[in-house]
Amino acid sequence: MKVAVIHDWLVTYAGAEKVLEQLLLLYPEADLYSVVDFLPAGQRGFIQNKSVTTTFVQNMPLAKKKYRQYLPLMPLAIEQLDLSGYDLIISSSHAVAKGVLTGPGQLHVSYVHSPIRYAWDLQHQYLKESGLDIGLKGLAARWMLHKIRLWDYRTANGVDAFIANSQFISQRIWKVYRRKSVVIYPPVEVDFFTPRQEKEDFYLTASRMVPYKRIDLIVEAFTRMPDKKLVVIGYGPDFEKIKRKAGPNIILLGFQPHEVLKDYLQRARAFVFAALEDFGIITVEAQACGTPVIAFGKGGSLETICNLDTITPTGVFFFEQDVASLVEAVKLFELEEINISTQNCRNNALRFSPERFRIDINEYIAEQCQLWVARTSLSGKI
Repeated sequence: MKVAVIHDWLVTYAGAEKVLEQLLLLYPEADLYSVVDFLPAGQRGFIQNKSVTTTFVQNMPLAKKKYRQYLPLMPLAIEQLDLSGYDLIISSSHAVAKGVLTGPGQLHVSYVHSPIRYAWDLQHQYLKESGLDIGLKGLAARWMLHKIRLWDYRTANGVDAFIANSQFISQRIWKVYRRKSVVIYPPVEVDFFTPRQEKEDFYLTASRMVPYKRIDLIVEAFTRMPDKKLVVIGYGPDFEKIKRKAGPNIILLGFQPHEVLKDYLQRARAFVFAALEDFGIITVEAQACGTPVIAFGKGGSLETICNLDTITPTGVFFFEQDVASLVEAVKLFELEEINISTQNCRNNALRFSPERFRIDINEYIAEQCQLWVARTSLSGKI
């Protein structure tokens, strides 16, 4: 079979790109497509240094830094990619990749990190955080997102089989597209994030500092607990705002390399996570280091962390995204942490290894290929 893999945009190496990396290991001969490709020369190893076919957005003014601002054009752009010569198309999509045009003689399997978040249930949050909830610009943004929703729903019909990255996203796929999906959790580098038995007396959080990650909530909560030390790794638009909220017991390290993050994850007493995430790879990375997690108890966290009521707990949940709820969760963790072992955390994380991901993906796509061959053979006889 001739295979094409299509990804939304190639600008960094994050969670979605780790899925893409594993797909290309499974299909090394596949051709790679993307809306834009601005990966630096030194960061192209995970795509096997492949050449990438891009869309007209690649050549738009300031696209390298402002590619997201071309979102209104991306549905049109993705439809201009000619994939008619391929038998199997695999899309890795959290925005527009699943909308590529395919024909009845082609099999399209889409691994969905999420339906377009800012166009569906998170629209109001996105508009507010972007300052687009009022005025003419706000009206234009609402109209644009309305049109994207119509396009996104329509193009779901071009996907033959959906894969969701969590049960949470599977539910969102059903809500938005009314399509069933199989859940295959994304890969986590559990061989890199190795455990350490001895922990130190500090808490850790790490994330890009954007509003929905709720680093501000974590910093405010620990500022109210001056006897507890918090280390914060990460940088982003909210860095200065968060810095102003931080008490003397909070250390902000900004962006740090992978090795430094690993070191802190290994030594931390617990990792703190306050975002509503589709999956949340970093919470699994923490557990791979043998470190418990204190997390907001909604979304993907419910699938990656074992609460205190399980036989082998790996963390503690709080169920309101506010300071008081997090403070209580920290207190509960300190009462119960003796019941959360390094080995339990590590064992739980091993469920999400890259090897397990490749096996599950390979088996599922092979099954879909067999069904596709059977359908096309039957249609040829009618």
